[in-house]
Amino acid sequence: MAPRDSTGKSTNKTQPTAADAAQFIDAVDTSAVRRADARALLDIMGQETGEPAVMWGPSIVGFGSYHYKYASGREGDAAAVGFSPRKAKLVIYGLTYPPGAEQLLDRLGTFKRGAGCIYLNKLADINEGVLRELIRAAYGYMTTADVQSLQSQKDK
Repeated sequence: MAPRDSTGKSTNKTQPTAADAAQFIDAVDTSAVRRADARALLDIMGQETGEPAVMWGPSIVGFGSYHYKYASGREGDAAAVGFSPRKAKLVIYGLTYPPGAEQLLDRLGTFKRGAGCIYLNKLADINEGVLRELIRAAYGYMTTADVQSLQSQKDK
């Protein structure tokens, strides 16, 4: 069951925390390559967004935030862009939403795509310049657009 706020409405279970992103990366249960890639992404995302890294929940490193509202009235906040160095893949969130993302994703390199994220084996599989463009575009879009339930609107 989702956490509830003081009015009884459900809230996003992934909230910003005070945990240190660099310490999380140093301790995460993953390969040395994925940990090094996560450190590189920490720098790249910080440079391209101008935002400090914030842990969202126990495993997502986020940069900036946006407010969303579903048609049902449920609303909350989420990281504008972010990543998680999972054991199986490096997951990058938020890059599929901005206008022009399709053209950039076509040039990015080797990855698998999810609804609102991409899955990488390693950073060396993608073009860093295109990644930086995607991060800038996604961050700019997510922090300036009137964002509604993006994942549920993907097929519209």
